[in-house]
Amino acid sequence: MFPSFEVVPAVDMQDGQVVQLVGGERGTGKRYGDPVEAAERWVDAGANTLHLVDLDGAFEGERANAAAVEAIVESVDVALQLGGGIRTAGDAVGLLEAGVDRVILGTAAVENPEIVAEISETHPGTVMVSLDAKDGEVVVSGWTEGTGLDPAEAAARYEAAGAGAILFTDVDVEGQLEGVRREPVERVVEAVDIPVVASGGVSTLDDVRALREVGAAAVVVGTALYEGRFTLDAAMRA
Repeated sequence: MFPSFEVVPAVDMQDGQVVQLVGGERGTGKRYGDPVEAAERWVDAGANTLHLVDLDGAFEGERANAAAVEAIVESVDVALQLGGGIRTAGDAVGLLEAGVDRVILGTAAVENPEIVAEISETHPGTVMVSLDAKDGEVVVSGWTEGTGLDPAEAAARYEAAGAGAILFTDVDVEGQLEGVRREPVERVVEAVDIPVVASGGVSTLDDVRALREVGAAAVVVGTALYEGRFTLDAAMRA
């Protein structure tokens, strides 16, 4: 997983459309069209991995964009990581067997940490635990509920449980195009030996370089790519 640093385009889906939220707040999203078309565009531009999120699933607890995900699985031939609304081991295994390469668990992993070990036992390396941080605290349920968990401490705990990677999202800067914060990402990177994928706030190529410098294995980029702040090719070369 991530043998070299990657720039991973985000395809966040809400009501069947690509949406990028600001600060994780519902109702702040700007729409960018059909998810399948977006996925194909990023693959044509050179993406090796796509980051898929069912935002309806993240907020409501039930996956609502399954048809779009299935269509993306059928239409592209790159690694796919999917999160949002995956609540049980059965849900996760079903997705893995349907062609998704990695499942992203956030709320489910916090509420039931044993789920990570359960999935990893039969599908090792396929669980990416999502730690979304707001004001230094892990938040769940679409970034609406605090947990009291420290992101770095939680990352180490999930690594011990068998997680293959950590997705760390700095919700305080998510979607705002105002730059990344190095320190929160660096704390999580230093706490584990498994890959840490950073997300949130990327607005320039310098942000991409900064996350690589602090040790992130990959960076998820959404709004900056959709708004044309830089191209995927330029980001990968950076």
